[in-house]
Formats: sequence, structure tokens, C-alpha cells
Amino acid sequence: MLFVENEPNKDPRINLAIEEYLIRNVAPKEEVLLFYINQPSIIIGRNQNTIQEINVDYVREHDIIVVRRLSGGGAVYHDFGNLNFSFIAPNSPGNFHNFQKFTQPVIQVLTKMGVPAELSGRNDILANGKKISGNAQYVSGPRMVSHGTLLWNTDLSVVGEALSVKQAKIESKGIKSIRSRVANITEFLPENPPDIMTFRQHIIDCVNSQTPLREYVLNDVDWQNIQRLSQERYQTWEWNFGKSPAFGIQRETRYVGGTVEAWLDVSRGGVINQVKFYGDFFGQRDVSELEAALAGCRYAPSALQERLEGVNISHYFVSMPLQDLLNLLY
Repeated sequence: MLFVENEPNKDPRINLAIEEYLIRNVAPKEEVLLFYINQPSIIIGRNQNTIQEINVDYVREHDIIVVRRLSGGGAVYHDFGNLNFSFIAPNSPGNFHNFQKFTQPVIQVLTKMGVPAELSGRNDILANGKKISGNAQYVSGPRMVSHGTLLWNTDLSVVGEALSVKQAKIESKGIKSIRSRVANITEFLPENPPDIMTFRQHIIDCVNSQTPLREYVLNDVDWQNIQRLSQERYQTWEWNFGKSPAFGIQRETRYVGGTVEAWLDVSRGGVINQVKFYGDFFGQRDVSELEAALAGCRYAPSALQERLEGVNISHYFVSMPLQDLLNLLY
């Protein structure tokens, strides 16, 4: 088995690109082990509606990166206290959906450290009934990835805020996350636990004792291709937001001029098909003009702001600032 060091990048848009690059281009007949730690970020499942999973305002205010991964499953929060592991292996009947195989060395290390860890259900590692690791898999041709999170010492208060969607009624065919009771691994350890990199080394040593590891060092060409892949996929709005399933969303706000309700129909490509406004507000002009102006706009804060630049919002909603309308729409 090959071990790949990510040197150590903390940007999830780079780390997911490393993983995808390895599965497609490096040692196609060998298994590969990769670890990475991400800066504060939300990783969205392949088939999820991004807007339905995140607290947009909180994410924006706290500079949390949002990026979609290639595997299915639910949205997860990462920070510097979360260790991610990834096994790349042949896509064989004995590997795909065999979460036990790929979590076994992790559980072995945790058990040795005194953590009551066990694989529960299909793909979670629990300790005393609380989730400390979630796992997912995906296939790319003859190979597959089985990757997971390990909540070592994550700021769990941020998890609740970042993944708590602001009030709205959303109708979408996207796969909705099921929130579990979560806990950090350090909660089950004695005082003064080792740091996260020591924990990582314990897992590496465990894997190496069962399957000898050889390091594969990413060269300059590898890094150039990884950077290109990151830019073309993981750093784009089209992948992270536009790939969401088509959805309808209803939001409501009350301001000094009355109550406004916005109904939006958004296409799979993340473009607004139609907007309708309802409420007891007053305006000098017909609100259908504003609805027509928003049709065809990309459903993103920057695009909405650009589309509404120069529009006198108070002509349609008396005394409403532009920012209030943007907060209503997104």
C-alpha cells in the first residue's frame, strides 16, 4: 500500500482534488492511504442541495469554505480538530460497501487508546452511542474511495451553527442530512490526550503493521494537475452550488413597510426560473417588474446583488434597503 503525504494542505478544495487525482492517475493497481486536515469548511454530499444544508449567513460571516465532494451521504463540518482519512482501493465486491474493512484499523487504534469505538449501522463509528466518525464511498472506473472523518477535537458549537439552515421552506429532491448526536474522541480519553498528528501516526503505524506502507511523493507535475483540478472543479460555484438538484424555496420577512414573502423556483443549474413576491407591503411600481428582472439570475449572493445594482428597491417595497431584500432572497 502507498502512503501519500499532502504536505500538509489545509484547503479542502485542494485536499479533495488530491484524492480525486490519486484515484484517477496514481498506481492504478495499488491501494493508497491519504490523510488530510481541513480549515473550517462544510463538505457537501454529491447529491445534496447546498442551500438546504448550510446556514448561509453564518458561513459567510465566518469565512467557512463550502465545497461539494464526489461521494454521497450528508453534509459535514471540518476544522483543524477533525482528521480525515481516505483509502483508495480496487473497486471489487469485497471492497465496495465494506466499511468494516476500511474502518477496522481506525477502530483498532481507538480501542487500544481506551475509546469504546464500534462500527454502527452502515457507515458510522460510535462511542457510547455518539457519532465520532462518518464514512462514505464512491467509485471511479476500476477504483473506489472509502473516506471518513474523525472528530478529534472539533469545535462542536460551530457545527450546530454552520449546519443550521435559516428559516425557510425548501422543496428539493436532494438528499437531506440526518443530524446525529456527535462527540469528540478526546472526550473519551484521559486528561492531556496526544495531539491530532500523533493520533494520525498511530493509525499509520497500525495500517503499516498489517500492510506495509511505501511513501509516494507527489512531484511537480502531480501538483500542477492537482491545482488545475481544484480550480476547474472544487473552486467553482457551478460545482459547489450549481450542481444542486432543482428546488423551490419560500422565505418570509417582516420590515417597517410590512410583510414580504418570496417564492423562488431554481433550476438544477442553480439559475432562478421564476420569483414571486407576496405580502401586505406597499410600492409605487408593479412588483412583477422586479420579478422579471430576477428571472435567469444565478442563485448566488454576488449575482443577485449585481442584478439588483441600480434598482431602486423602495419603488417596489417602501423603505426596504437592498440588503434586506438580498437577505430575504438568499
